[in-house]
Amino acid sequence: MLSARSLFQEIVDSDETFQLFCSIAAGGETQGGWENGRIAALVPESMRDLAPRITRHGADEDKHGRLFNALLKKRQLDPVPVPPETDYTMLLEQRGIGLAHEKLRRDQRLTEHDIVVYLSHSRVTEQRAADQMDMLVKYFGDHPELGKAIRMISDDEENHLAYCHEELLRLAAGHGRTIQRVLRESALAEIRVYRDVSLAVMAHMGHLLRWPKAKSAALAAGIHAMYAYERLGGWRRMVDLRMPERRGALDGPATTAPAF
Repeated sequence: MLSARSLFQEIVDSDETFQLFCSIAAGGETQGGWENGRIAALVPESMRDLAPRITRHGADEDKHGRLFNALLKKRQLDPVPVPPETDYTMLLEQRGIGLAHEKLRRDQRLTEHDIVVYLSHSRVTEQRAADQMDMLVKYFGDHPELGKAIRMISDDEENHLAYCHEELLRLAAGHGRTIQRVLRESALAEIRVYRDVSLAVMAHMGHLLRWPKAKSAALAAGIHAMYAYERLGGWRRMVDLRMPERRGALDGPATTAPAF
């Protein structure tokens, strides 16, 4: 029987697939750390109060990249190149979602509109990250090899999501229409990218694990069914805004991971 638990267990049990999984995850987190670092450096003067929290967001994502690389090192594995079709961050940028890397590489202040776009995009992608980590904690939170890192990353993702909700609600009085428009555009683009990346990742995993065609076809059908559900209305969970229970979630310095 196919299940998220059994599939991930297969991936974890094989060095080749575990190596690819951690490399993809580490690459995305490291890229997110760089993006947040640049945004913090370029935030407009009118929003300088946000800079420490954006810096904290980036530091957390850098830490996640190090955690995934540390998991590889514990198995005496090296990172492997990330196939372009599995690069979630790059594919979102190619679809015009979030702030372009070309803009972030310039030494030019961002605008308030840019920061609203950044926060709206982050609210969508952090929902996906938080959902995925919730699933992993449910199935592997007590895993002797992975559990501690998974729980640590999951807690950070919940903080990131809470931060996005709180900041967007604070900005809604002056930027409400822009926020709603960008949230919707980001969510509809994200669910397509997530479908495509999921299909690509499962194709690579299936090749490495030598899955039978029937199993690969069933997994692909499941991914398409999830996309259909999200396209019909499931995407709305990624755009609602509510005051989080965790207030000031990114106040203070980033937590460290001394055990890794």
